[in-house]
Amino acid sequence: MKPLDTRSQILLKTLIERYIAEGQPVGSRALSRYSGLELSPATVRNVMSDLEEMGFISSPHTSAGRVPTSLGYRFFVDALLTVQPMESNRVQALKGQFQPDQPGRLISSASHMLSNLTQFAGVVVTPRKDAVRIRQIEFIKLSENRILLIIVTTAGDVQNRILITRRSYNSSELGAAASYLNEHFAGLAFEDIRKRIREELQQLRSDMSELMTATVEAGSEAAEESALNYVISGETNLLDVEDLSSNMSRLRELFKLFEQRTGLMQLLDLSNRAQGVQIFIGDESGLAQLDGCSVITAPYEVDGQLVGSVGVIGPTRMAYDRVIPIVDITARLLSNALSSNS
Repeated sequence: MKPLDTRSQILLKTLIERYIAEGQPVGSRALSRYSGLELSPATVRNVMSDLEEMGFISSPHTSAGRVPTSLGYRFFVDALLTVQPMESNRVQALKGQFQPDQPGRLISSASHMLSNLTQFAGVVVTPRKDAVRIRQIEFIKLSENRILLIIVTTAGDVQNRILITRRSYNSSELGAAASYLNEHFAGLAFEDIRKRIREELQQLRSDMSELMTATVEAGSEAAEESALNYVISGETNLLDVEDLSSNMSRLRELFKLFEQRTGLMQLLDLSNRAQGVQIFIGDESGLAQLDGCSVITAPYEVDGQLVGSVGVIGPTRMAYDRVIPIVDITARLLSNALSSNS
């Protein structure tokens, strides 16, 4: 793809800014008027045609104007957008919403603040818990090849998982397996158990290996799920976003994503390991439910250690120059509040 010349960049920037502000396809006459370039509508149309061919904009069938594509938004955010830092007096006002002496409320306060300031959905990934350690394991035979695995953690949490095995285990075998695991591995995290059991399985009867391996795998999954979670606020704001509410089936899929959590959690976990603000536009998220949406995230830390992320989920047609500083400053304020309380 050939680089865009200055004229094309100015027209693309103008088109996207007008579309974000007005929500209507932008025609060549409007671009000629708002771009500040002394170009005829015919010249503008030629440039628009080139931009459309390059995939930055598209033409809705019902209009002579153009709208940005995800690729257009990406170029706009990466190369054309100017983000102004938030005014210090406004930052101080927001800082007052965080109460370091109430750490339990800091996460929900950040989530609510994000949704209130942007009028989209605000989300905060909670800090990773310490590794889940087992206190006790039990097996209950449900049917010929289905076993209920019950995991009691040292924190008192109870996790249940269904194991499906190739062979049937009787009650005495299940009791012996539970006794072996409780005797040898109580107090350990599943990741530690996984390493040790590989060696010890060789000394066990081969017919017990499948049960032990399935237990460790299921326990590791349960531990991972309980270690990661997030708080989301303002989902109903998305019902008022015309770009999203005009397609109710897609909106329903989006709300299912919020309920199921796993897919969105994987996306948000990426920004836990990143530096600074991350922006996922449309299908860049890898989640079909977020097609037509943008996710803007930033990691937060406690005493210099990255522990989670904050973010906003809204339509691709959002005021990025306004939302990006909100996400960035919320992450910074949350970091400061949590660190001062640790």
